Amino acid sequence: MNAPTKAMILAAGEGQRMRPLTLSTPKPLLCVHGTPLIVHHIRRLVAAGITDIIINTAYLGQQIHAALGDGKTLGASIRYSHEGATGLETAGGIRRALPLLGRNPFILVNADIYTDYDYRQLKTASQTPAHLVLVNNPPQHPKGDFQLEHDIVRNLPTAAHEPAPTLTYSGIARLHPQLFQDIPPGKHPLAPILRRAADLGQLSGEHYQGEWHDIGTPERLDALNQTTHQ
Repeated sequence: MNAPTKAMILAAGEGQRMRPLTLSTPKPLLCVHGTPLIVHHIRRLVAAGITDIIINTAYLGQQIHAALGDGKTLGASIRYSHEGATGLETAGGIRRALPLLGRNPFILVNADIYTDYDYRQLKTASQTPAHLVLVNNPPQHPKGDFQLEHDIVRNLPTAAHEPAPTLTYSGIARLHPQLFQDIPPGKHPLAPILRRAADLGQLSGEHYQGEWHDIGTPERLDALNQTTHQ
């Protein structure tokens, strides 16, 4: 399986929990240490040698296009997949962008996180159809999403199974387009596709313990901006 040469940044959400900040500004353009969240990701992707970037947009998407343009000033080549006013959810958005993503694995990044993760690690990650970056469970999500056994990601056990440590999906992954080719156009969430891959033993992962923040509320954004910029 070839190493990824493209990335898709998810930027179509309305950011309802971030209101009133997102009433006039799309969440990916909210700033951490004076720089829009999405620009932090683009810079780190470019530093990792990933310059071909697709961004899906919906709510206030024209602002994202106006802010980033074709990406040349950031050393990238940016193309857009616009999903209308309401968006198509994660898997639906990826399905729509498949003609831009091509046939090789790509890196997927949620625009509304802040991290110092080195995207170069995903170029040599386990060659499964899907590979997730997992993080310690944050206070707002204490139950986590998956279990990690060595580098294999498992779905959470049922109540009948012995409890085991869990981790949270970071919003960073390496995915193969084949995961989305058979779903019909329209709105589709990503979680069922990942859980199905886990059931089939096709979901690998890694535990990242560096800086990572889910920018889910104005209070979390403000707290992050109060920290010392590295």
